[in-house]
Amino acid sequence: MRIYGIVGRRNSGKTHLVVRLVRAASARGLRVATIKHAHHAFDIDHPGKDSYEHREAGASEVLVASAQRWALIHEHRGEVEPGLEELLRHLSPCDLVLIEGFKPGRHGKLEVYRAACGQAPLAPADATIEAQAVEASFDGPAAPGIVRLPLEDTEAILEFVLRRARPPA
Repeated sequence: MRIYGIVGRRNSGKTHLVVRLVRAASARGLRVATIKHAHHAFDIDHPGKDSYEHREAGASEVLVASAQRWALIHEHRGEVEPGLEELLRHLSPCDLVLIEGFKPGRHGKLEVYRAACGQAPLAPADATIEAQAVEASFDGPAAPGIVRLPLEDTEAILEFVLRRARPPA
C-alpha cells in the first residue's frame, strides 16, 4: 500500500481531482482506496433506519452489510479523533490510497490551487507539498522546489502521484 495526499483550499476542486485520479488509476488495473477528512459533523446514517437506531441506542460500532457492499460506522463517543495512521490500518490491501485533506500529515501531498478561491496557496508554508495542480491560465509565481502540473491533465498528475506515493510511515 502506497499513500499520497491531495490538499487545497475550500472549493479548490480537490474532490473533483481525486475522483478523476481514482477513475484513471482504476482503469490501469490498480486497486485504489480513498480517505477523506471532514472538518464538520457528517452522517452516513439517517433517522428511521435500523442501523441509525442501533447507533442511537448506544452501539459503539454498527456494521451494515448487503450483497453489494458493507460499511462500518464507528462512534467516537468522546474518544480522540483517530489519526491517519490508525485509519489506514482499517483499509483492505490495495495499491494506492489517495488521502483528501489531512493537511498536518507527514505524507507527500499535491495541492490543488485555483486563484479564483481568493486565498494564498498552501505550498510555500508546507514542506510536505511537493507539487501544485493549477489551471492553465494561472501565471502566478511558483514556490521554490514545487512541481507545477496542469490541473486539467489527469494522466500527468496520476503519473506524478504514482512516482511519489510511498508506504505509510
